[in-house]
Amino acid sequence: MRTKALFIAMAFASICLAKDIKTVVLTTNPQMHCISCEKKIKDNIRFEKGIKSIKTDLDNKTVTIEYDADKTSVADIIEGFKKIKYDATEVKSAPKKVDAETGATPRK
Repeated sequence: MRTKALFIAMAFASICLAKDIKTVVLTTNPQMHCISCEKKIKDNIRFEKGIKSIKTDLDNKTVTIEYDADKTSVADIIEGFKKIKYDATEVKSAPKKVDAETGATPRK
């Protein structure tokens, strides 16, 4: 009986303590164009409260951040970029990849 009560209590606690993990995709101004920019962003933004992971994409010039919505918001993350002299803007739709040589969007 004690084991069953302990199990129920643990299950209830895990549900109550579940985190609200969200993802946001951002672009920056100035644009992230090199490994140095990428490193600066990763090394500084990771210290912002609630950040779980940061992935950068130099080809699309985007930063994908996974964060705990109970601890921070997109607005707070954008403020974090301002501390390192970047203006960040949320990408509402997936950016299109552009061929570096021709500047054309690949066809499907």
